[in-house]
Amino acid sequence: MRKNAKPRQQNLAQQQTWRARRTQFMHRVHARAAARARPATGFVSQPEPKTIGHFARGRQLIAGNFLFSGTLTEAKNGSIWDVAPDNAVVSEELQGCAWLDDLTAVGDAKARACAQAWVGDWITRYGNGHGLGWTPDLAGRRIIRWIQHGFFLLRGQERPANVAFYRSLGQQTIFLSRRWKTARAGLPRFEALTGMIYAGLSLEGMEEHVAPAVAALARDCETQIDASGGIPTRNPEELLEVLTLLTWASQALTEADRQPPAAVISAIARITPTLRALRHSDGGLARFHGGGRGLDGRLDHALAAAGNRTRPSDDLHMGYARLSAGRTSIVIDAAAPPTGPISVNAHASTLAFELTSGRRPLVVNCGSGQTFGEDWRRAGRATPSHTTLCIEGYSSSRLGAPSRQVTSQQELLDDVPTDVQCHFSDLHDGKRVELSHNGYRSTHGLTHARTIDLAQDGRGMVGEDFLTTLTDSDKKRFDKAIDETSLQGVPYALRFHLHPEVDATVDMGGAAISMALKSGEIWILRHDGHANLALEPSVYLENGRLKPRPSQQVVLSGRTMAYATRVRWSLAKAQDTPDSVRDFATDDPMDDFDN
Repeated sequence: MRKNAKPRQQNLAQQQTWRARRTQFMHRVHARAAARARPATGFVSQPEPKTIGHFARGRQLIAGNFLFSGTLTEAKNGSIWDVAPDNAVVSEELQGCAWLDDLTAVGDAKARACAQAWVGDWITRYGNGHGLGWTPDLAGRRIIRWIQHGFFLLRGQERPANVAFYRSLGQQTIFLSRRWKTARAGLPRFEALTGMIYAGLSLEGMEEHVAPAVAALARDCETQIDASGGIPTRNPEELLEVLTLLTWASQALTEADRQPPAAVISAIARITPTLRALRHSDGGLARFHGGGRGLDGRLDHALAAAGNRTRPSDDLHMGYARLSAGRTSIVIDAAAPPTGPISVNAHASTLAFELTSGRRPLVVNCGSGQTFGEDWRRAGRATPSHTTLCIEGYSSSRLGAPSRQVTSQQELLDDVPTDVQCHFSDLHDGKRVELSHNGYRSTHGLTHARTIDLAQDGRGMVGEDFLTTLTDSDKKRFDKAIDETSLQGVPYALRFHLHPEVDATVDMGGAAISMALKSGEIWILRHDGHANLALEPSVYLENGRLKPRPSQQVVLSGRTMAYATRVRWSLAKAQDTPDSVRDFATDDPMDDFDN
């Protein structure tokens, strides 16, 4: 079977390439046709702005410092559309116009002048149907921002500019009505359909587009959001964006005296407890499968706007396990990663976890390196970039054929664990989760099992990682792997990536690692002595930064020579660390803008 896999992958890639080119061509055809229309002369109604912008980033934009997708362009008094024109990732971020949120967060005359000039410049440059922004998802994202910030954009404008603004909104709505079906299922289609609903409810002459958009949105809520409130990509930040869009669409319909579909209301009710399960104690999201922690306050704002207070159950949510007690929250990837076209941003993170204490992240995953180039993106997807055990030179999931989507050439996850187990239990003094996956069984005959116990007061956790063979065929495969190392043993490493603000030092004569948080808490990591303990460099990858942030990682490494290898470790607060601390400081991503 494996001999025939590569030709099939190549045929699929060629087919996807042809489809992508045809889709792009038809986007251009319909964009230019829509640009000849003369619709929309004003607002019938306008939803209130609901997005949360970043004041510091807005000030940087006004000053001519444009930082998008890890690319910094300095152009005082320049147009935002002159930023990295040859960088497709940057162009996509710009075309969605989410930067309007940051300018409206500033809200003064200079911010408004920049917003008006750059929107007007978009109409001049791209309003005739040209440019990368004429895709259904980007058009939907842009329409939502233009309508939400309509009063901000129109205030003080001359009549010709207002007419051009309304006309362009109408043209983009017509394009959406013809092309939304080509948007990839999931977040891109939710963006396109929500944009159509906004435009249909807000613009004169666009009412006919509301009903089909609402019906399609309801269908996607039933097919793209599962019974547990998860989405196929398993990206927590993407799930937050989906909830935000559904809430906006529901509120816009309600404000227009229209009843939101039951499927949309039900989807919101399913998603909210899942997002609560993926929320760390500091208010940020767990960072898995290409997702970040989200803008500060965005998650809590979305949960409040959803109006659903259902708490998560003690079970898996979108394939993640959650343990929490006291000030401590732990989120663990307890399911196989996505495969196929939806895996372009998926990571080999099975059984990895993140831990946050109060308002301070302690143990993290490196995150998505997409904004820092393809090399960082690939590195961020690999198992060594996550807080879990890995076998040297291998990830628990392997990359396959490249995707041939419209805007992506990245590899898909191909060889992934086929059996991932998770079991919760209560202890007399805390909670336990037992997990396992077979991602290394085909390569080394080994199954990775992990047990994590969290104390009832949240002051400490005990972990155990176990590599073992389960069958005679596993033993034969393991013996072969041992032979290939010249009987030196299969090397493994258990990694604990630390947040950049954690100050870690080797302690107790090399037997432990002490970790100090800015809140004043001290955590100590110990192990059973069966592995080598080291403190090594690491990186923290997040959008909105000019470059990766340097950090540290604790590594427990060794070589397995037997059919069963066990490593025990613990992570606990120092005895003199109080149960509660006053912690008011925040981490502003713009603080290192010049770094």
